[in-house]
Amino acid sequence: MILNRRKFLRASSLTSAGGLTGLLLPVGTALAQQATVDAETRFGRVRGIRAGEVNVFKGIPYGDDTSGANRFMPPRDPMPWREYREAFSYGPAAPQSDPASGNQQDGLESEDCLVLNIWTRGINDGGKRPVMFWCHGGGFRTLSGSSPRYDGSNLAMRGDVVVVTINHRLNMMGFTHFGDLGHEQFASSGTVGMQDIVHALKWVEENIEQFGGDPDRVMIFGESGGGRKVATLLGMPSAKGLFHRAVIESGATLRLPDREQASMLAQRVLDELGISPANLPQIQQLPLNRLMGAYHAVSARARDAGGGTFAPTMDGIELPYHPFWPTASPVNPEVPVIVGANRTEMTYFADPESFRLGDAGMRVRVAAIVGEENVSAVVDTYRAQNPGANASEIYFLIYSDARYVMPSITIAERRSALNVAPTYLYYLNWETAESGRGAMSPHTLDIPFIFDNVREHPLTAGSDSAIVLADKISDTIIEFARSGNPNVGKLPRWQPYNTETRATMVWNDESRLLNDPIGPQREIMQPILQL
Repeated sequence: MILNRRKFLRASSLTSAGGLTGLLLPVGTALAQQATVDAETRFGRVRGIRAGEVNVFKGIPYGDDTSGANRFMPPRDPMPWREYREAFSYGPAAPQSDPASGNQQDGLESEDCLVLNIWTRGINDGGKRPVMFWCHGGGFRTLSGSSPRYDGSNLAMRGDVVVVTINHRLNMMGFTHFGDLGHEQFASSGTVGMQDIVHALKWVEENIEQFGGDPDRVMIFGESGGGRKVATLLGMPSAKGLFHRAVIESGATLRLPDREQASMLAQRVLDELGISPANLPQIQQLPLNRLMGAYHAVSARARDAGGGTFAPTMDGIELPYHPFWPTASPVNPEVPVIVGANRTEMTYFADPESFRLGDAGMRVRVAAIVGEENVSAVVDTYRAQNPGANASEIYFLIYSDARYVMPSITIAERRSALNVAPTYLYYLNWETAESGRGAMSPHTLDIPFIFDNVREHPLTAGSDSAIVLADKISDTIIEFARSGNPNVGKLPRWQPYNTETRATMVWNDESRLLNDPIGPQREIMQPILQL
């Protein structure tokens, strides 16, 4: 069926270029200077913008509205449309704002959020370009694929690839497990946000040839929450065959909530809404604001109590295994993987006081991470490995290792132990010129290097060395998307990871492939963290 659809779409695809006279545009008069371009999808023709040599399509529906009877249900195909659909501006993000905050903006968030964006140099030209499918960050709770920092124009130009970014259901709307509360139709509600991503990958499989892409060379990649989504997709049977390489950037997810944990959180949601389990279907008729208010109230209490999070449920069906606990999920072993983290991830989240710590204050914070009994040994190790680092820097290194670096190493260990496809580990050490929250090598720093957007990104703008490093990193990831092997000749030869050599690509002004570059830190932290 898929092959027949591809043949139909290839035969029927139309492209056009012309002015925008007579069209009602939601994006202002700036587009009047640009040409339009059409492409055919299975559900109807879409009209995008040709910006220079890149064709840009935004807000293309890949799924139906998820409100009403579709709420908490698996995604469905969008309704076909006639003539053409304008794809000039980003579609709405998934609902995420707290109604009590007063910060909601009509039209920017909606349950009709299953949309994707495409950047490509070719339309129905048989180009067979690698597809780079981006999963956005924000945990499983917030943000969207519509950030300017995810603009795929430079990647499309640099590597002649097709870049896809998506929006999907988040937080309570995508990850509340009602499946054990007595209503069969809600059996998979705890994973529908991930099912949305799989649905988008199916859309890519069926339609991306019309945008010059190769459905048999799809690389999923994402940072932070996006990395966690990539890690989760690696363990989803329904995603098998829909992607062929994977990049996990600062996506420190080893395990997910199990059914018991997730059911307790779902019950708290119903309690907040005043709905009994017997009346669960009523949740599909409630106003969205009531649901989002309940979500934020339950989340706040769960944070304060130190337990419960809205994330995909390891339900034994959609997700038969945890992603990387106690071993790597065996579902997609043939997919090569790149995984890594940044040296001081936690400066991104830090409060101002964190940058002014003395020794005593640093040790108090480290105790909360590793336990009072381990503080001296851990601090001594990190000081020996990082001579000249002040108390705040020692704290950031320990905290970053605990939250992101050590879990990334553990992912590399467990993925490589499958001994099927290669796993590659990186460690980003390049430091920004920023101070405060953006200091050193913070969380999100890898994004502009991989997207080749360093000239526009606040952490890297104005840095000539960032431009040089982005040239190397971006081409490396593009080559990985193209062939499954990251070696394009701009960095030292990147050897796969294993627990004997622990080969790690250290990205910096002078990038190097080192064996176990932070070995003493790893040796003391991994047993303490019990990952």
